[in-house]
Amino acid sequence: MPSVLIIGGGPAGLSAAIYTARAGIQTTVIYKDGGALEKTDKIENYFGFADVISGPGLLALGRAQAMRLGAQLTQAEVTGVEYAEKGFAVKTTVGVFSADAVILATGAPRATPPIAGVRELEGRGVSYCAICDAFFYRGKAVSVLGEGEYALEEARTLLPVAASVTLLTNGAPVPDDLPDGLHVDTHQVSAVEGADKVERVAFADGDPLPVDGVFIAYGTAGSGDFARKLGAQVDGNKIQASTDGTTAVPGLFAAGDCTGGLLQVAKAVSDGAQAALAAIQFVRKN
Repeated sequence: MPSVLIIGGGPAGLSAAIYTARAGIQTTVIYKDGGALEKTDKIENYFGFADVISGPGLLALGRAQAMRLGAQLTQAEVTGVEYAEKGFAVKTTVGVFSADAVILATGAPRATPPIAGVRELEGRGVSYCAICDAFFYRGKAVSVLGEGEYALEEARTLLPVAASVTLLTNGAPVPDDLPDGLHVDTHQVSAVEGADKVERVAFADGDPLPVDGVFIAYGTAGSGDFARKLGAQVDGNKIQASTDGTTAVPGLFAAGDCTGGLLQVAKAVSDGAQAALAAIQFVRKN
């Protein structure tokens, strides 16, 4: 039986698994965690849900659906992807898996700074996606913790919505080309504080900054280590893929946040479906 292995258990990976499993393809999903979606407290811009649903809740439904259709889900860390005599060999912390085709749906890594309170308040005022969560901070005070163009782009998304936006550089210099209306604080951040939700940002010296939300924006969105090692084209950490998920490597496909673009569940689900259809066609021909 032809086989497809999907690396990543977020919306792109699970969407792909639903399509390949329904097509009668042996489908294995290897995932380390739920990625950015697992850290999302509220989702209300995804089709089909009259009420707000949590990221973990949406993930649980997607996993259950994929398993019902016959996909095998394994929680493990992928340590390498190599060419095999036929197809690919995927090395993981629980063993080596073989497959005729591989779909990369690893998401886009969000760097988490080692600052007290950040992990503890994820989903309760700490966010990693302004376009996802800006709506929940209408008329409120927020901050963006980070530097460079990535942080400035998050700030630009928040400025028309929030009452105030402060860029926290955590000791780094003030970046160039600041958007109008953006405040900047270069003090060293010592903690994000709050009882049940974010209430303020504490600094190593000086008064704390009262805020309702902190958006983490370190690094750049995208990851392409596996694709790069196999010879696929990568721009930074963004995998270069066609609209149907095909890469420059035959049998290797990519879907979701790891290909860049709009970092939203709706796009990830669409990408997963298209990559799955391309992978199905590939394994049936080879």
